[in-house]
Amino acid sequence: MLVVDDSALVRRLVTTALGSASDIEVVGMARDGLEAVRMVDELRPDVVTLDIEMPNLDGLGALTRIREKHARLPVIMFSTLTERGATATLDALSRGASDYVTKPSNTGQIADGIAAVRDQLVPRIRALAGLRKLTPGAGGPIVRRERSAPAPKSVTALLIGCSTGGPDALARFLPRLPADLGIPVLVVQHMPPVFTAMLAQRLDKVSPLEVREAVDGDEVRAGRVLLAPGDFHLRVQRRGTGVRAVLDQGPQENFCRPAVDVLFRSALEVYGGSALATVLTGMGQDGLAGARQLASAGARILVQDEDSSVVWGMPGAVAGAGLADDVLPLEELADRVVGAVRRSRAA
Repeated sequence: MLVVDDSALVRRLVTTALGSASDIEVVGMARDGLEAVRMVDELRPDVVTLDIEMPNLDGLGALTRIREKHARLPVIMFSTLTERGATATLDALSRGASDYVTKPSNTGQIADGIAAVRDQLVPRIRALAGLRKLTPGAGGPIVRRERSAPAPKSVTALLIGCSTGGPDALARFLPRLPADLGIPVLVVQHMPPVFTAMLAQRLDKVSPLEVREAVDGDEVRAGRVLLAPGDFHLRVQRRGTGVRAVLDQGPQENFCRPAVDVLFRSALEVYGGSALATVLTGMGQDGLAGARQLASAGARILVQDEDSSVVWGMPGAVAGAGLADDVLPLEELADRVVGAVRRSRAA
């Protein structure tokens, strides 16, 4: 892999962190975007880590040039945990970056910085590099779910879970949902604080529905999309005749907070089999346990297919367990959701 950062300290942190992974080799280091573009052509790395703020040519400019020649090369952005860093990272994801990691906030503690980089970066490199080796269908046959009874006629809520590749997937999925969808939408995207607020603002600009970062006590209602805030689990709870959002900082699940499984479990208590769950691109298996519980109650489960996913971990786990009613390209998922909602109304 190629490490790109103008800071010698950060380059050392990354290379040292990756040194503990026997299956990952650093083949080169670049100090700015121009050098990065040249070295990608020369070294042909399997993965690139790319800093955002650099001299001569910044990370966004370098990413644009890299994508012109290397459309499928996994590129992981290195970001700061600030509003400015979040904005630049979301710009990078919209330009084709595969994923991102946040820089350690205190690089004065070298050991802590190395551990933080290793824990974030190594799983992402393995997932993204492994994806390039897969051919369509390499994950094995997809087993559609066999129902012992027909799905419930009503659809009262849409649940969405995603991770790696999720911001771009949401930016393409949500605009296809009409303003009169008629049900609430609840989203868990694995992201840290600040990032989720910026993502909600961006999605709100492109979606016919109102998109906002969830606040504890928010009304869960038709026409509104609530996005779980970074570092908080999002649950739903029935209060009187309505449903409210509940946020908490309970233990991580699947190494995540927010976690998709937490949302799915709480939605099961409120909506039962009338929920419709959609699992989009993402690393890991978050959402699998919750999808299994929802499926047992008769809820519909849709997942994004492998070819259109950045990483087919989360949706692949659900599909591989035989829980998905259908496995579809991203472009078709929203249409299927809208069709299911409208048919339930007609029924």
